[in-house]
Amino acid sequence: MLVTREINSIIEIASDYDAIVFDQWGVLHDGAKPYSFAVQTLRQLNISGHCLAVLSNSGKRASSNAQRIHSFGFEEAWFDAVMTSGEAFAAEILNKKISEQTFFAIKRTTGDADRFAAELSLRLSENIQHCDAILLRGFPDSASLHEALDRQIPVYCTNPDSKAPRSGGIQVIQPGALAFDYEEKGGRVTFYGKPHRPIFENLKLMLGAERLLMVGDSLENDIAGGYEAGWDTLLVKCGLHSKRFSKGDTQKNLKELTSELSTPNPTFIIEQVK
Repeated sequence: MLVTREINSIIEIASDYDAIVFDQWGVLHDGAKPYSFAVQTLRQLNISGHCLAVLSNSGKRASSNAQRIHSFGFEEAWFDAVMTSGEAFAAEILNKKISEQTFFAIKRTTGDADRFAAELSLRLSENIQHCDAILLRGFPDSASLHEALDRQIPVYCTNPDSKAPRSGGIQVIQPGALAFDYEEKGGRVTFYGKPHRPIFENLKLMLGAERLLMVGDSLENDIAGGYEAGWDTLLVKCGLHSKRFSKGDTQKNLKELTSELSTPNPTFIIEQVK
């Protein structure tokens, strides 16, 4: 079994890789502010000539996420690529790989799905009974797929995360939780994003890199996905699993977590991006 090495700075290992790929939420920022050393670390990596990218389970397009990252102080020019699960879905729509015509959108923010659909010329229905498929992009306060299950409507999930960290150590439910429940009850779900291999392979092709490092806060999505893609992985302790790493021995906590979640060990572990 892989023994996880604890490191103090990404700078220690950066030269071993052709590209370093960062998750967004829980790694670069907590939704309200960037983590303490993240901006200066990525600036230094960029100045040193390292190839950097972002791989996020966001239902939004890549361009929207690039703007969001920029708002936290990360220059868009630092990244050779920004890839999201929403962009992966958009690519299949644009390449006509999805046959359904009319979608019922489940979203967190009013109007968010409308803008997304307009960019892709998607037809949206406000009535779940009049759609060919469900577009699951966000997790509102009240959401149910019971009606969809009755009709066996396929679901396209553009955010496979079940939980995500927010400022103050809070965790919020994400669309993946609803999608996994639907799948367990017999519904058909197509997932875009981590830990599913296609998005890792597509990003690798975009970067033209062979030796890649995935930096993430989720053992189930970032670390397991990177491992299955053949990448090395770096787990940050400050994000999704921060409470579990807040006390006690790091290696003991990691062993317990990987056992509970049935995930591989990360190659490296660090307190936060620095």
